[in-house]
Amino acid sequence: MGIDLGRVSIIGADAVGQPGQRRFRIFARNREASTIMWLEKEQLSGLAEALDRSLALITEGQILRTEARAGGIMAAVTMPADFSRYPDYEVQVGQMRLSFDEQDSLFALLITPLNISLESGREPEVTMSEEDQIQVGFTQQQAQDLSSTIQAVVTSGRPVCPLCHTPLDGGPHACVKQNGHREIVQIEEPDDEGE
Repeated sequence: MGIDLGRVSIIGADAVGQPGQRRFRIFARNREASTIMWLEKEQLSGLAEALDRSLALITEGQILRTEARAGGIMAAVTMPADFSRYPDYEVQVGQMRLSFDEQDSLFALLITPLNISLESGREPEVTMSEEDQIQVGFTQQQAQDLSSTIQAVVTSGRPVCPLCHTPLDGGPHACVKQNGHREIVQIEEPDDEGE
């Protein structure tokens, strides 16, 4: 039925590579095992949003994401130097499921990895591997730290258009939200009849 790492002592997220070519990962470790879970930027961002919503519900609004911070951007977060170079489990994330156990006050993140089979002369076949699922448990404080870390990782790449959220590469940008098809309203001042 997969691997349950139980409550982990370390859980975090970071990116590897240059902006525009980065790969994103979640890393977790307990005393016995470590895991690296590779995922898309959108999946990572979606996890942060799910954590934020859950934290807001659980704490009845006492924990809310901070959208802006005084003092600038958070420092880039990386995997701890003592994290295993060859983790016990390394997977490509297909699906994620986040839950919260009120009795133990722990979050559980269940990852269903992708399996890609390559056979010569055939198209690659991508399937979900439910028998290889990985589950990690973590506290509310770890969830809050993970959400903040993900926010820093996602925003540390290429800047995005504030309207359509498409990455900007420094060249011309054709924004679909500013495509020239919006109505222009001109307000005219009424003439004073006394002049």
